[in-house]
Amino acid sequence: MNKRRLNIAVFHNLPSGGAKRSLYTYVEYLTKQGHIVDVFIPDTANEEYLPLDSVANNVIKYEVKPSFFREKIYSIFSYVPAIIKRVSVNNVMKTEQKIAEDLNDSGYDIVYCEQDQFTMTPVIFKYLTKPSIYYCQQPIRNEKILDKVNSQKTRAGIFNNPLIRPFADIFVNHVETRDYERDMEFAEYSTNLLANSYFSHENILRQYGKNAYVSYIGVDNKKFVPLNLKRDNYVLSVGTCIPPKGYDFIIRSISKIPKDIRPELVIVGNSSDELWVEYLKNLAQENGVDMDILTMISDDELINLYNKAKMVVYAPYLEPFGYIPLEAMACGTPVVGIKEGGVRETVLHNKTGLLTQRDEKDFADAVIRLLKDDELWNRMSATGIKYIESAWTLEKAGERLLEHIYRILEEDGE
Repeated sequence: MNKRRLNIAVFHNLPSGGAKRSLYTYVEYLTKQGHIVDVFIPDTANEEYLPLDSVANNVIKYEVKPSFFREKIYSIFSYVPAIIKRVSVNNVMKTEQKIAEDLNDSGYDIVYCEQDQFTMTPVIFKYLTKPSIYYCQQPIRNEKILDKVNSQKTRAGIFNNPLIRPFADIFVNHVETRDYERDMEFAEYSTNLLANSYFSHENILRQYGKNAYVSYIGVDNKKFVPLNLKRDNYVLSVGTCIPPKGYDFIIRSISKIPKDIRPELVIVGNSSDELWVEYLKNLAQENGVDMDILTMISDDELINLYNKAKMVVYAPYLEPFGYIPLEAMACGTPVVGIKEGGVRETVLHNKTGLLTQRDEKDFADAVIRLLKDDELWNRMSATGIKYIESAWTLEKAGERLLEHIYRILEEDGE
């Protein structure tokens, strides 16, 4: 088809994190290519982290009716479990219905949708009549291993009270079942799915029974660059401080490294769960691991940390993609990761990093190997930089996405 200039509407209701960063880079690429990109969001969407108004043509924000009861809970208690949402999901869905109705009456060629932090698959698909594309980072996750790792947090604090625990378990099960049912219902209305990895593609096929084309995201290798700084004796891990990110595994692994070469662990996240952070601090102290947890730092600070770290250690459970290794490799920092999920598609074992089984001793041995072998470290550092340049730039990711958009419009006869 004639690759004309497009009018693209973007919808998201994301929190801060990797998905928001990838969306930001897509919007930036599309506008630089001369396409009109307007963003439609409920006011629950995070726009403090990488605000899209700096790269989109317009950002149109819709109010979500606040919940007095929920706001009261958050104002009274210093800690509220994340499973208790700050807003009513029903109110969020009403707002998204209004967004869909407005988009149906608009002149946009296509609506590009990201996920919803409350319902996973956004309800907007139920009401959209415009051609749409759904970048599905992952289906709602219900792996047994996540139940186990999350239970460590759920049974902390007030949930550990034997009188409250049975009721807490019933409540959590009710909420998780309802969330799953919503995700499955709204996914039925979605069309033209894209996935961030072949691992995610398989999960989407398994859960929704729908095909999803793989469209790899990219990293800004003009921002995340090698700075040739002196490397300090710490290893870096990046991601939200929640149980599925596997920081407890990393702490126990590092504790198995001899004390005379044991590195400090630095964790960076945009947000964290207070109970889990407290648990990790106690775990690190008990295991003799020096640890520092940083939140909401700037990109410049993060890039400096990548460039001063001996390596990046990465151990989330069944991570759908694994964006952090891309940033690390762009900075010339080798990665030690777990051989599961989408990480197997981003880290080249024995070339840009080392991938191990989920075994604490194996993981520790891989860290030790990179700490001791300068020749291996230098080779992996150089290979990682070239690897990003060859396959993982923002331009290549944007080109992949745009090809899918044109393909979908051609199939729809637009």
